[in-house]
Amino acid sequence: MVDVRPPLPPGDWVAIPRRGRAWLWDSGPRPGAPTVVLLHGWTSTAALTWCRCFRPLAREARVVAIDHRGHGRGIRSLEPFTLEDCADDVAALVDLLDAGPVVAAGYSMGGPVAQLLWRRHPDVVRGLVLCATAARLGAGTLPPAATQALGIGLSLALATVPAAVRDEGMRRLRRSASGPHPVAPWVAAESSYGNPVAYVQAGAATAAYDATRWISRVDCPTAVVVTTEDRTVPPLRQRALASAIPGARVFELDASHRACVESADRFVPALLGAVRHAAGD
Repeated sequence: MVDVRPPLPPGDWVAIPRRGRAWLWDSGPRPGAPTVVLLHGWTSTAALTWCRCFRPLAREARVVAIDHRGHGRGIRSLEPFTLEDCADDVAALVDLLDAGPVVAAGYSMGGPVAQLLWRRHPDVVRGLVLCATAARLGAGTLPPAATQALGIGLSLALATVPAAVRDEGMRRLRRSASGPHPVAPWVAAESSYGNPVAYVQAGAATAAYDATRWISRVDCPTAVVVTTEDRTVPPLRQRALASAIPGARVFELDASHRACVESADRFVPALLGAVRHAAGD
């Protein structure tokens, strides 16, 4: 089977001061154009989430992306995964690249990372693009503290499984999910870098996330891309996010939660319009 890799920008390792080492995708400076930082979803990577979007965006902006900690080739840490740490990682990267303020585009779990980037480092953010996401992602059946505690407990239990056994289990899952498509070998390889323990912690952190108390204070240009056939993040919550942010512009498309890949022909134009709005164009 031919391994067909999608078009990606140049990539290399970057040492983010006081944070750690991660793989950086960077289309390179584009004078006069905004910088867009792409923030991927849970258990994914920057390349897997945004592979269909890099090239179109790079025609209009500098495009930068790293994998979140514990995901892909992201920062490895002995500390439990938190969305706040992910936001701080991005702020430190933007400072290192001297690329701010940026348009932060977050997909699914990347949405909370973008929101927290604005809340914790407002000077870094020029605008927000929030895709297939919400201000509250969890079902709300457990208090946030209980959800996080459950995730940490599960991750500690998972950590007792020998690494070789965990890795083989992950490889089997990816092989069964990749299918016969020509791009499958690349997807399997890209997926193989993640840390299952971090995935459990990240899932708990995402389920516990709730920004409904402060999301209305967002004061930068914001666009919300709503996926109307989404069964992971209900469209009702996506629209509630847009309604809560003053002046937010909504871009809707009839697509599932995997719109960034499976419906790229419709998602990419919506993303481009959203980025232009968030950049103030």
